[in-house]
Amino acid sequence: MPSTGANPPIDVAVGILTDQDRVFITRRSSGSHQGGKWEFPGGKIAPGENPLSALKRELWEELGIRVQNAAPFLQIRHVYPDREVFLDVWHVTGYQGTPYGNEGQEARWISCADLTSLEFPQADEPILRRLWMPALYLISDSRRFGSEEFLTPLERALAAGARLIQLREPHLPAEEYQAYAKRLAGLCHRYGAKLLLNSDPAWVPACDADGVHLNSRRLMEHQKRPLGNEYWVGASCHNAEELSRAVRIGADFAVLSPVAPTTSHPGATILGWESFSRLCAGTSLPVYALGGMRIQDQERAHRAGARGMAMVSEVWESDSIEETVAALAAL
Repeated sequence: MPSTGANPPIDVAVGILTDQDRVFITRRSSGSHQGGKWEFPGGKIAPGENPLSALKRELWEELGIRVQNAAPFLQIRHVYPDREVFLDVWHVTGYQGTPYGNEGQEARWISCADLTSLEFPQADEPILRRLWMPALYLISDSRRFGSEEFLTPLERALAAGARLIQLREPHLPAEEYQAYAKRLAGLCHRYGAKLLLNSDPAWVPACDADGVHLNSRRLMEHQKRPLGNEYWVGASCHNAEELSRAVRIGADFAVLSPVAPTTSHPGATILGWESFSRLCAGTSLPVYALGGMRIQDQERAHRAGARGMAMVSEVWESDSIEETVAALAAL
């Protein structure tokens, strides 16, 4: 891939080893670049070496394991002040041996939920986001309650375990939306949740939000990722072309809709589970199912390849927001 700087990027093969809800990490030596920080194991790809071969060699040298199976997981380009790196990240699905710090480095298994408590190089942020990504992507609906009144059901959802929230309020004027976003960001952060703005990406830093959710129009207007790796970028997609654009700009995930009929978009073309599954299989992005989703669709969504479901009415209209959120977050 072409470099964006004066020197070519340093190509690195990275391996993700998982065990249920845990992932294996190692710590960089104090004298190295980004020294003392935790990372996912791997190393430089030698000239003429393909990424999978490099991954197998590096994990044998670093962890003492023989990689048997691995699947592409993610590719990341990141520019530090002193160098540019290109990470070719693989999910290791089969290996022989027990991983340990074979070169004397600190190494451990850690819960994906606890990853944010440790310091990682900034280039690893997209990996951390994908491993942390919750099963429920909850979309706001203040119009249903009123802006001030909506804070109460939102806090109930956060207390029950909602951790990824999209602020989608197209009826609010720009200034009102931004002021509201700042309030919701503070509330979300008290519960360890992330708030993404369905708005102009430029509003994100000023609102102390965690990222942007691009509607399909904004998605197709962008030729590259609109925010740095320290922020989340989600995208609304309805077909293969939009999913391809989301991948091309480096989005962290996509929302694919409508899977089923929905009262909010009565004239929309329905995907159905068969098309949804085919589109999921054709993209490297984690995908949330949206549109007519109900709690009973959890298992079907999972079988179709979804990371989880994006929800509006099913949560906000439920008799018990707490029970609904707890059930959806458990996927």
